[in-house]
Amino acid sequence: MTDQSCIADAWDRLAALPKETLADLFSADEARVSKLSQKLEFDLGELGKVGMLLDWSKTHLTDAALDLFEDLSETAGFNAARDALFGGGIVNPTEGRPATHGAMRGSGRESDVEEAEALLARMGMLVEAIHQGALGEVNHLIHIGIGGSALGPDLAVDALTRDLKLVDVNVVSNIDGLALEQAFARCDPATSLIAVASKTFTTTETMTNAASALKWLADNGVSDPSGRVIALTANPERAVEWGVDETRILPFPESVGGRYSLWSSIGFPVALAVGMEDFSAMLAGAQAMDTHFRESEGRANGPLLAAFGDLYYARIRGCQTRAVFAYDERLALLPDYLQQLEMESNGKSVTVDGQPVSGPTAPITWGGVGTDAQHAVFQLLHQGTHLVPVDFIASIAPGDELDPAHHSSLLMNCLAQGAALMAGKSSDDPARNYPGDRPSAMFLLDDLDAAALGALIAFHEHRTFANAVLMGINPFDQFGVELGKAMAKAIDSGEGDFDASTMALMEAAGLGG
Repeated sequence: MTDQSCIADAWDRLAALPKETLADLFSADEARVSKLSQKLEFDLGELGKVGMLLDWSKTHLTDAALDLFEDLSETAGFNAARDALFGGGIVNPTEGRPATHGAMRGSGRESDVEEAEALLARMGMLVEAIHQGALGEVNHLIHIGIGGSALGPDLAVDALTRDLKLVDVNVVSNIDGLALEQAFARCDPATSLIAVASKTFTTTETMTNAASALKWLADNGVSDPSGRVIALTANPERAVEWGVDETRILPFPESVGGRYSLWSSIGFPVALAVGMEDFSAMLAGAQAMDTHFRESEGRANGPLLAAFGDLYYARIRGCQTRAVFAYDERLALLPDYLQQLEMESNGKSVTVDGQPVSGPTAPITWGGVGTDAQHAVFQLLHQGTHLVPVDFIASIAPGDELDPAHHSSLLMNCLAQGAALMAGKSSDDPARNYPGDRPSAMFLLDDLDAAALGALIAFHEHRTFANAVLMGINPFDQFGVELGKAMAKAIDSGEGDFDASTMALMEAAGLGG
């Protein structure tokens, strides 16, 4: 069992470190940039290359802090936890499960990897058959899911289909009928497939939307609506009961969590939109990041170093939020994706042993797209009263074919914001004074393609896991989402004992009998 007194002592020593300004840290160490920058380069053979420059020098991390964080990671059993993650060990103790999403991209226990390869080969054959016309003309896919079954596919499809898509994919998650109607308006029912993504195949929002999608097909002359459905699930028996043909069910293992499931059959809409070659490149990029995470130690491990920074600001500086700004339109959905990944994983108040945590856990993750966000929220970042660590993400290669001035301006703005947050600018006019000393980190990609996207997402998965290990919590359960759903069912059934406010609102809305 982890020595809790040693862990508490490590946090006390971190809290006791002097809180120097960024300007002082740069002045005192000419090698600061090289010490806190790292270029990750992965050669994926025929699937391409990934280059990613990580720069943490504009954070308040110091050599002394990193030494203590490395001691903390050793005391917290980071290496053993990492080995368990990739070795098929029980890393989700509350549900008694391993977490085998890494195996879906080739990183894990041999038996798990073999199972994943077989499942992905099955998906690849179906994708190829659809592209070759085995199900008739297919121009549209309505992908229905929620949470991880929607956020990952939506991000990847949006990022990778800006210049070419083999099939038009519309991702629908909200139970609000407007979301589904908007997808219907963009699709021709005669050339549309429906993907139903649900781990249990019982998720209320997903199954309600799926039933409405089948009715839409039938109402518009499709003779066999069920024959147009692809099921993506860890419960294939339930999908068969619901009416999906076994040949159109793409299973994934129960041990793959929803928010980590993009690499499994949940990625079917991505493969259908961009082809299996690009989907395989995304997996390869993620696997390369797995290898870096598995083989690198201490501060040389990019995701672990990122976790050191996260915990420094959340626990030592008391920062309650963390902002992510992608200076690339193709990553517009990344902040939404990271919100679920980080907040659902690490938004916990008890340890793996069921004891109260010793300090703050996951900060609130939020963000946007540059340069839009500069004209919306950067006022608070520069002059507000909250200290908010910021991640900037950009690609050196442009995603457009317009005048290079567009992309140059985008990159200049991105770099300028990080510099301005750190430097600030004094003024005799208080309203025009910028205090500076505000932290940021940079992810500078050589290019944003399928492989780079896979590496970027896997980086954040491992960052999230590393944070959890250092805090002693379980990042793979999510019981916090259950209570509200149970109470919604109680309202529907007319049962349950609610407070006076909720009862009055139910009456005003015409709910609950």
